[in-house]
Amino acid sequence: MEDPAVAGLAAVLTPAGLALLDALPPYGEVDGLVLGERLRAQGHDPVLVAAALTQSRLRARARAKFGSFADDMLFTAAGLEQATRLPVAARHAHRFVAAGLARVADLGCGVGGDASALAGLGLGVLAVDSDEPTAAVAAANLRRFPDARVRCEDVTATDLDGVDGVWLDPARRDERGRRVLDPRRASPPLSFAEGLARERPVGVKVAPGIDHDLVPAGWEAQWTSVDGDVVEAALWSGALARPGVRRSAVVVRGGTAAVVDDTADPFAASAPPVGPVGRHLYEPDGAVVRAGLVGAVVAALDGRLVDPSIAYVTADARLELPSATGYVVDEVLPFGLKPLRARLRERGVGRLTIKKRGTAVEPEELRRRLRLSGPEEAVVVLTRVAGRQSALLCRALPTPGRATPDAGG
Repeated sequence: MEDPAVAGLAAVLTPAGLALLDALPPYGEVDGLVLGERLRAQGHDPVLVAAALTQSRLRARARAKFGSFADDMLFTAAGLEQATRLPVAARHAHRFVAAGLARVADLGCGVGGDASALAGLGLGVLAVDSDEPTAAVAAANLRRFPDARVRCEDVTATDLDGVDGVWLDPARRDERGRRVLDPRRASPPLSFAEGLARERPVGVKVAPGIDHDLVPAGWEAQWTSVDGDVVEAALWSGALARPGVRRSAVVVRGGTAAVVDDTADPFAASAPPVGPVGRHLYEPDGAVVRAGLVGAVVAALDGRLVDPSIAYVTADARLELPSATGYVVDEVLPFGLKPLRARLRERGVGRLTIKKRGTAVEPEELRRRLRLSGPEEAVVVLTRVAGRQSALLCRALPTPGRATPDAGG
C-alpha cells in the first residue's frame, strides 16, 4: 500500500499540484477545514488537497528559516526541522566561493537549503539524499538553477568525479530518534568526512555539543548562533578552514554577523583573570561559550570572570559587544529566597527575568515562590561569585544594533 504522504507529495509535484498550492491563500487566514471542503467540492483530488494544505502550513513555518523564499519552496516536516537557516547556509556558501571552488557536492542535502545557497552564488551543485521524497523536494527547490543536479542514493557511494569540495550534513539521530552528539556515531560518521578531506576540502555539520578533542587536527571548528540560539557547529578542512584558526564563533543578530576566533583570545593557553563584580555584567553568547572563547570577551572588555568555572564576565566599563549581552549591576546579594523576595518587593519589581549559570535553581519554580507584583522590572542573575551562590540584581543594557562582520568568517 502506498504511503499517503508520498502519494500526496507526488501529487503536489505535478504542474497542476504546484499551481493549486501557489493559488492557496496565506496559511492561517482561512479555516483549513473549510478551505479543504471547498477545494474537494470543486473537484480537486482529496489526496492533493490534503498535501497542498500541508505544504501551505510548512511554508508558513519555514519563513522563520528562509524568509520570503519559503513561499516558493516545498518541504517535508523532518526536512524543515533539520534544514539550515538561510543566513547560515549563505555563510557556508561564501566559504566555498572564497576557497575558489567551482562545483560542490551537498551530501545529505535534505530539502536543499544549503544546496540552494551554493547554487545561488553561481556554484555548480550536486545534491544527494538517500530518502526518495526528500530528494524529490530538493529537486523541486533547485529547479530554477540549471547547474544543480539531485541524486537519490547513499551519500557514501556517490561518485564525486568533477567535484571540487563537499558539504556533508550527516544524520545525527539514533534508531530511537535521540540526538547524537558524538560525530563518530553520526551517519555517515566523522571518519567518512576525514576520508573525503584527503581528496578535496570538506565542511561537515556536527552537533553543537561536540567535544573539542574530536575536531580533526588542522580543521577549523565554528559554532553559530542566530538571535541568541546556538543552531549549529561545523568543521572545515583544507582551503575551507582559515589559516591559524582552530575555534571560532559566529554571532548573528538582526541579520548582521560578527565572528570571534581563538586568535582574539589571549587566554587560550591560560585561565582568564577572576575578580570582584564590577558595575557591569556580560553574558557571552552561547556560540562563544561552546567554542571556548569566553577569554576573548574578557579581553575585549578588559574584564574578569566572576568565578573561575562560570562564563559570566564583569567589567567596570560599559561597551556594546556583539558577542555578549550586557547588564548594569545594581546589587550583589548572597542567594536566599526570603532576602531576595524582600529586596525585589522593596524595589516594586513585578516583572522579573531570571538568568542562571552554575546553580540548580529552576527559574519558573523560583518565580512562583517569589510571588512578585509591582510596576517595575528587573533581571536577577543567579550564579557563583568567588565560589558563593549569589544573586545579582541587574538592568539590561540595550542589545547592540549592529555588529561589524569579520570578512574572514
